[in-house]
Amino acid sequence: MTIQEITAVSKVFLLDMDGTIYFDETPIGDMKNTLQALRKAGKKLVYFTNNSSKTPDEYERKLKKIGFWEEGDLVYTSAMATAEYLREFYPDKRVYVVATDAVKESFQAYGVTVVEENPDICVLAYDTTLTFEKLRKINKYIVEGALYIATHPDDVCPSKDVFPPDVGSFIALLKVSSGKAPDVICGKPYTTMGECIQRKLGVKGNQITMVGDRLHTDIRFGVNNGFHTVLVLSGESTEETLKNSPDTPEAVLPSLNEITEYL
Repeated sequence: MTIQEITAVSKVFLLDMDGTIYFDETPIGDMKNTLQALRKAGKKLVYFTNNSSKTPDEYERKLKKIGFWEEGDLVYTSAMATAEYLREFYPDKRVYVVATDAVKESFQAYGVTVVEENPDICVLAYDTTLTFEKLRKINKYIVEGALYIATHPDDVCPSKDVFPPDVGSFIALLKVSSGKAPDVICGKPYTTMGECIQRKLGVKGNQITMVGDRLHTDIRFGVNNGFHTVLVLSGESTEETLKNSPDTPEAVLPSLNEITEYL
């Protein structure tokens, strides 16, 4: 499909955040007006991120501060998808969650039984309060046979400065110490998060467009879930990496701001 056809058929735009609409708290170009143009065209905006270090409320406050948030918008994170996955398939299991306190509380709000000892399941999120004791415990529980779930696989988190380690780096560390990889990864590019958002919004895959700056997560996620895909070159990906990537987006834009030309 052309970019014009994609914008015409899409009811929902899933917007990656870091590298796609901002860096830290700096908007990419005239993003505030771009988002408003999408809303005026009747598109549902979902701020859609693998970053599981914050709750939806925390993201909403950040988006309001930047001037991006309006009533009717939605935040959806890999932590939310993981909590919904647990509620759907493991409702009565004891879960050890490596995450910030706020994110752990959000799991409890979904009805997940969060425990510190003798878990049936371990969840590895992007814990910016990570300690050696948390690593020791999750490693022990994984080795002892607990089901091992990671919120997402990103190796690093985008930043204007040096990229800090993300869950993928934690996964690599635990692979060395425990000998095990996650049994389930919920976030992009896997399908669990895609299935969850479709159920939540009640829309079909061909009515959804995934917009992001990463080929191996955002674009692969869209393809894996049957969504439309738009790659923006405002973050991690470049024209050179696109040429050498097995992941092919339907459309490519210098930034999301250029989409206003096709609404």
